[in-house]
Order: sequence, then structure tokens, then C-alpha cells
Amino acid sequence: MNRPTHRQAAHRASNPAANQDGPIPGSFAANLTPADRAVLDTAGSRQVYAANAVLFHEGDPSRHVALIERGWVKVTATSRRGWEALLAIRGAGDILGELSAVDGRPRLATVRGLTQVEATVITAERLHSCMTTRPEIAMALLRHLAASLREADGRRAEYGASNGDSRLATLLLELVERHGIPAPEGMLIDLPLTQQDLAASVGVSREVVARTLRVLRSRRIVLTSRRRIVVARPDLLQSLAGSVSMFTEAR
Repeated sequence: MNRPTHRQAAHRASNPAANQDGPIPGSFAANLTPADRAVLDTAGSRQVYAANAVLFHEGDPSRHVALIERGWVKVTATSRRGWEALLAIRGAGDILGELSAVDGRPRLATVRGLTQVEATVITAERLHSCMTTRPEIAMALLRHLAASLREADGRRAEYGASNGDSRLATLLLELVERHGIPAPEGMLIDLPLTQQDLAASVGVSREVVARTLRVLRSRRIVLTSRRRIVVARPDLLQSLAGSVSMFTEAR
């Protein structure tokens, strides 16, 4: 996930509409000039996808890209053993399907809407034409690919240095930073994520997620209901993210 600065995160948390109006800071579209963005808008067509609808299927040969205008999606991939990994959550300004558009190979992941999604869909041929006539678009795409690679490398390094409990605590903090909005009890993570989604994101079973959330609830650090997570004490969660001591009682 592209991470905004703390100032940007504070602005979005105090202004819920900022989650939807305009591209997310650091996203592909955020690095485009208005003129470049107009070129892509003209090259594509606007599509609306219902919540839970699939935009791309892993293994599909299609090559078009989708530039998210509004809404949120999750990007997942399935291993040979059937384990589904949540690779990323993407929102307004992010581009999806760019690897297949560039190299012509099948989709590496499935993209499914977490909410209703509005996107500009552009064929690979038209995207290539845009990048040829406006090199700034090609440079923005390169920066986007580089950021995604750094993110993936950082996550792999994190996995090697922490356990599932700590990774879940870190993930909740990231979600608060990117998607948190003020609520009476604390910071509401404004995404309809299931326990299975959380498990797939940090590489553990759903049972581990349920156990860890149970401990966090017992300490009033996190409050949960169906597809609703509120972080009541981000400060405590931050201090515990690098520790396993709080989780020993749940084992």
C-alpha cells in the first residue's frame, strides 16, 4: 500500500470525504498533471462495478487497465496449495492491471471491489499510445511500479522479522493511517474487511486473527463487530506492534 505522510493521514482522518474526492497522495494519478490526466480520461471509458464485483481474475489473458476514480478494491493471489494472499488494498488514483498491459502476460492477481467502484478502463493499445505521445505518463507509471516493488520488498522483509500477531497489529495501524475516520469509540477503519481478509494480508490463519483480536478486545484496544473494526487506543497498539508479550495469554 502506498503510504501517505502523517500530515496527509491526519487530513484524511479529519475529512472523511478526502477518502473519495481526488486521488490518494502517492497514487499513480496523483503524479499526473491535469493535462496528462485529461489524455487518459479521453482514451478510456468510465465503468461502475458493484461492491464485491471482480474487475480482474487471476490468470485471465485480458490486457486493459483500470484507473480507480472512486471506491476501494482488494488485490489477491492464490498459491498452488490454495492459500489466498491479500496483496494490497487500492483506492482512488491507483492503476490496476498495468503489468499485463505492459508485458502481455496473464493477470497475476484477482481484483475485487470492497465497495462500489468507479473506474476509467483503458485498453493496452490506447495506454501505450498515451505513453508514447506523453512521456510524463510513462514516467508516472514507472514511479508507480517502483513504489509497488519497494512495498512488496518491505513486506517480505517484515514477514521475516516478525510473527503473525505483530504483523496483524502493524496492519491495523496501517489501515488506521490510510482509512481511519473519527468515531465515538476511536478510529474506525472505513473498509468492510473480514477476518479472512486480515488473515490473508498477514499470512496467518483466520483462527490466529480471531485469537489476536480477542486479546485486543479484552484490553479495549480494538473494538469489533461484523466487518467493523475500531481502534480505540492507537497509541497502545503502536507500542505493542513490535512485541509478542501481550499475545502469550492467547496461545
